[in-house]
Amino acid sequence: MAVAVLDHLVVAAATLEQGESYIETRLGVRPTRGGKHVAMGTHNSLLRLGPKIYLEVIAIDPEAAAPQRPRWFGLDTAALRAELRDAPRLLHWVARTEDIDAARAAYGAAGEVHTMTRGDFEWQMTIPGNGELPGGGVLPTLIQWKSERHPTDAMPDAGVRVAALGGAHPEPAAIRSVLAALSLADAVKITFAAKPRLAAMLQTGRGPVAL
Repeated sequence: MAVAVLDHLVVAAATLEQGESYIETRLGVRPTRGGKHVAMGTHNSLLRLGPKIYLEVIAIDPEAAAPQRPRWFGLDTAALRAELRDAPRLLHWVARTEDIDAARAAYGAAGEVHTMTRGDFEWQMTIPGNGELPGGGVLPTLIQWKSERHPTDAMPDAGVRVAALGGAHPEPAAIRSVLAALSLADAVKITFAAKPRLAAMLQTGRGPVAL
């Protein structure tokens, strides 16, 4: 059985400033700038949620050239862009594995494995060719870091932790089957809904906060 664990949550925003302010308002702490994803034309800000777990705010980089392929996480879709102009939202999650090829085989429809970089970090990641969110965002993207070093190693402790992660999908049994194959059945609780949706409960200095 392939093994994966929660690596990070993905909050999408129209701009990084908008996303940072949203997280600061909700959680009481502001994410710090991460860097640029040149291959995808995006950039991010980061907030540590514990050892080897973090929250990523991601947005299209207005200074970057448009990539030659669809951006990840569905960021090129008109519907999502319109939604993010109103407010950022928790969009997706990423699961870490030590063997991305085995995890991808167990997954079945994760997308192709791409090597990505941001600053001096390098990793492998599954990205569907059409840029769409796996399972509407409820199923994870897979990541394998290329070294033992993790982005959270240098992040300050913000005092925020993941209390629970949940998702809803029109085909919950199929989603649960994929999660079980990745040893993630206990990581996210899946229920039925007409449209895919992801939610997280975070424990903060202000108490529990839902995203």
